[in-house]
Amino acid sequence: MLKSMKRLSITAIILLLMVLSACGGSSEENEASDEGSNSDSGVELGQKELTIPYVAWASATASNHVMEVVLEEAGYDVTLKQVNSGAMYTSVSDGSADATISVWLPHTDASYWEKYKEDLVHLGPNLEGAPLGLVVPEYMDINSIEDLKENKNSIGDKTEYTITGIEPGAGQMELTKEEVMPEYGLDDWTLQASSSPAMASSLGEAIENKEPIIVTLWSPHWTFSEYDLKYLEDPKNIYGDPDNINTIVRKDLDEDAPKAHKILDQFKWSKDQIGEVMVKINDGMDPAKAAEEWVNNNQEAVDEWMKGTKE
Repeated sequence: MLKSMKRLSITAIILLLMVLSACGGSSEENEASDEGSNSDSGVELGQKELTIPYVAWASATASNHVMEVVLEEAGYDVTLKQVNSGAMYTSVSDGSADATISVWLPHTDASYWEKYKEDLVHLGPNLEGAPLGLVVPEYMDINSIEDLKENKNSIGDKTEYTITGIEPGAGQMELTKEEVMPEYGLDDWTLQASSSPAMASSLGEAIENKEPIIVTLWSPHWTFSEYDLKYLEDPKNIYGDPDNINTIVRKDLDEDAPKAHKILDQFKWSKDQIGEVMVKINDGMDPAKAAEEWVNNNQEAVDEWMKGTKE
């Protein structure tokens, strides 16, 4: 009897050791497994450091800071780089940056896209229906770009024949200078390059003093929430139908950072959502703080962007 019980005990111990061995494996094997998947989610992180360039437009500042928060919560170290339009494209196309979510297509950035598209991967729109054009305060007695030529003595004299623009390399600036102004016969007019914040500041000062001003502007932008503005009609449709804001990544990002690629591919939001962030930033909140606050208050939307990346 004792011998029988002893044999059963030995057998049980052997079986237990076999189960533990099968389930646990060696510490070396576990460490190797951890190194192969450096994420606790269903999709691997891959490379942990990401670089995202953007132009200092109000919409781009808001969206890129939100994406920084989301990607860092997913396990990445994100570096945002404020650049001009040309550098935004060249850095992603040559692989020195990983992605950008601030590409306006099919109209505004058409020339950049044609030049660099062979070295880029287009993930599609992240915000649909984004118009741009020439904008004036509602109190100005003009409604069309054609009015600038037809009433140039009254309007031109008051504005010094100047359209207040943004960064010189921006797609909207090129489109306005190379196509819109020649098509509408605005030979006497000057497109004054500045920066997006400077344009918005000039617009605010003019409105405060009830003065006429014409600016290059787009939606979404916080100024439409702050002031009564209107787009000048574009009967020749040179600016075209509203653009979409798109996500572009470098080649092989899907292999090098699968989780980031999936999040970027699923990133989509509305004008109202981005508007909430832009208004906070314009009211003086730090962009990173505004983005973090929005993410914390909109977890349902963020979960959609991260769908399939968690266990």
